[in-house]
Amino acid sequence: MKKVFYSLFAAVVLTACGSEKQAPIDREALVARNNPQVASFDSLASLSVGNGEFAFTVDATGLQTFPSMYSKGVPLGTQSQWGWHSFANPQGYKSEETLKAFDFGRGHEELYACQFKEAGRQKEASDWFRVNPHRLHLGIVGLELGEGVKASDITDIRQTLNMWKGEITSHFTLNGNAFDVQTVCHPDQDMISASVTSRAHAGINLRFPYPTGAHADDACNWDANDKHSTTIVRQDAQSAVLKRVLDETTYYVTLRWEGKANLTEKSKNYFVLTPDEDMLAFSCLFTAEEPVADQVLPAFTETAAASASYWTNFWTNGAAVDFSHCTDPRAGELERRVVLSQYLLAIQSAGSVPPQETGLTYNSWFGKFHLEMIWWHQAWQPLWGHTDLLDRTLGWYETVEPVAREIARRQGFPGVRWMKMTDPSGTEAPSNVGSFLIWQQPHFIYLAELVYRSNPSDEVIQKYNKLVQETAEFMYAFATYDEFHGRFILKGAIPAQETLRAATTINPPFELSYWHFAMQTAQKWRERAGGKRNLEWDEMIDKLSPLAYNEDHLYLASEDAVDTYKDIRFTSDHMAVLGSVGILPMNKLIRDDYMKNTLHWVWDNWNWGKTWGWDYPMTAMNATRLGEPEKAVGALLMDKRTNTYLLNGHNYQDGRLRCYLPGNGGLLTAVALMCAGWDGCQVKNPGFPQDGTWDVRWEGLSPMP
Repeated sequence: MKKVFYSLFAAVVLTACGSEKQAPIDREALVARNNPQVASFDSLASLSVGNGEFAFTVDATGLQTFPSMYSKGVPLGTQSQWGWHSFANPQGYKSEETLKAFDFGRGHEELYACQFKEAGRQKEASDWFRVNPHRLHLGIVGLELGEGVKASDITDIRQTLNMWKGEITSHFTLNGNAFDVQTVCHPDQDMISASVTSRAHAGINLRFPYPTGAHADDACNWDANDKHSTTIVRQDAQSAVLKRVLDETTYYVTLRWEGKANLTEKSKNYFVLTPDEDMLAFSCLFTAEEPVADQVLPAFTETAAASASYWTNFWTNGAAVDFSHCTDPRAGELERRVVLSQYLLAIQSAGSVPPQETGLTYNSWFGKFHLEMIWWHQAWQPLWGHTDLLDRTLGWYETVEPVAREIARRQGFPGVRWMKMTDPSGTEAPSNVGSFLIWQQPHFIYLAELVYRSNPSDEVIQKYNKLVQETAEFMYAFATYDEFHGRFILKGAIPAQETLRAATTINPPFELSYWHFAMQTAQKWRERAGGKRNLEWDEMIDKLSPLAYNEDHLYLASEDAVDTYKDIRFTSDHMAVLGSVGILPMNKLIRDDYMKNTLHWVWDNWNWGKTWGWDYPMTAMNATRLGEPEKAVGALLMDKRTNTYLLNGHNYQDGRLRCYLPGNGGLLTAVALMCAGWDGCQVKNPGFPQDGTWDVRWEGLSPMP
């Protein structure tokens, strides 16, 4: 994984909103005191190593020895950004068969990719494109401990994830024999390396499943051996190359071991590497293409050294926030969440394509990713000094620009309309909700702006300005001019608060504010590129509808939702109205006193049981900008199920989404705002109470817009 490190500070650091000097943070101590430690088999406490393109999740043995135990927890995934599969399509379904025409009063017919409920070819086509392609589990790599061995036979478990080195060390005892396992991932290759030491001479097994194609699971169908194959295509005394064939999908697994060991095929799609010595070190590489014949994988010691170097640089060169000087009893838990979230997002949400909600751990929504979530996954990265991670992902948008342009064209608009639920090809997954969302559209402009703010150069402008302008072209055309009232409105869309309907929703508040911010930002990019402002865009910015409110001066879920504070449908799901200020800066469409009224009502009355993990940081950001720091901290640590953070740092939602990375990313973005503030902020640590209990110290954070 290539990495460009951004210089930070020398021995003395100046805080962003003040001139007070502080001693440098002991980065290694900060990370070490938050390293997760496991002492039992816990299906929600699996640990991962990875590099943004590839991740490998292990149980308490340090490898993937008991995957079935974890399948309903945080599963033992081996997933990559390139590993995708589609079931056969003998009926020849085409994506255009999923389209349905709508008229939202914009003067033309609009075609949307929908899910059809009525039996027939359109339903079959939409069902096929929902499921395909789906992300692959590339293979289980576990310990071969002998027939009949159960997890309950294992004792004396001591396991630690050393985040400073990216290494999992695992100790346990079985039948009187001690086992010590070290597990790492190479930073530049989709490869894990491990060292297993035991007098028991336990082997390593490689087991390969067929995909399930299910909406949310570990993607392992162990009852379909006749549908796929694994063959050894090359082998010598120290290595082997295995070829995997699943329908039209082929990939390769290269294994290298040190010392004497024998690789045998135990059964179809099941191989065992058995050592002749007490120590077995091996490397296992997964690739889409067949490796060259003379390729030699790095040994375990080389991989461990490369991993340690990468992670030490990651922690040293990014930002850091130290809560150890705080006396509020909640501070330690907040620090734990912050440190673990950085690690998880660097391995799960920092690749060459946008991440899925469950990252590279297990499949949700068939392994596809959602572009309305990319802001939550990755906006923190430039704010925390890791702009290179976001920059790597944003390049994907250029590859799918033709698809996005076609979506806009078929709906009667210029520019590009970014898809919602998709895969690396950019194919739009049919959905009766997702296809009508629009808040993913401004994300590209916002994220490109964050990249520019961290590196204000002509190079960045040349790289992203074309897509910024094409994104804004669609946004301008999508807004409708209301001649009677002399204003621009947004309609014919499902807002971020998905309990609202496309046919009736007018002027959802978050989308209005986001249109205002993104169109202004696009104009700045025109000027940076040496061009002139678009006067039509300026007119729209000036005449966008202000946020609608009721007689109690509370902002409505949308202009038509007059019963917002009486109907539970409007007070469930995301309190997206709060995103209008927090995610975004205050603008002329909003009164801060009305927004503060709305925050207080939401705080006291919202149906918090129906929220999602990123709703808490969204509330915290809103409270921070409105000068309510106690509510900001309280939101991040609110005791609700969807705000639970597991031992491994994953944000737990429910039985389906046992990890939810947008919550982790939102947490880091909120903490950046709470510490470094925003443009024009004059308060040090504006998101923390100024009562002396929150002595939060930080380095390297950047303010938000």
